[in-house]
Amino acid sequence: MRGTRLTETVWTLFRIVIGLLFTLHGVATVFGIFGGNRGQGHALPVGSWPGWYAGVIQLVCGLLVLVGLLTTTAAILASGSMAYAYFTVHQPLALLPLQNGGDLAALFCWSFLTIAVVGAGPWSLDTLLRSRRNASAHQAADAEPAVRVP
Repeated sequence: MRGTRLTETVWTLFRIVIGLLFTLHGVATVFGIFGGNRGQGHALPVGSWPGWYAGVIQLVCGLLVLVGLLTTTAAILASGSMAYAYFTVHQPLALLPLQNGGDLAALFCWSFLTIAVVGAGPWSLDTLLRSRRNASAHQAADAEPAVRVP
């Protein structure tokens, strides 16, 4: 992603906030804190389908997106999980998200799809690791002796 410094800052903040919010949903579902799963004050039982698994996806993918590590993969998985949630839980109740309570699932789905397409941005662990890999590859190429042809 190329842009102005303001664009890079806003994109990084967008990725971090979306990752944090998703992580908090996962923490609430898996561990029962921050109000618990759907504000019921407790965690879902381990292994209960599909809610507990969704909570684990929210927790892991949210953290990965938050720090910008394996961002594209994590964002695709998160987006898919929210599409699944929308079409299996919300859409059967009514057609529109405003009517079926699926606003949050739809927003997360499209936000993560956008993150997957645009990438983590310049301020992420993905970018840091890529730049270190490139720097060490350049150092290794510079250190190789010139090939002599007899």
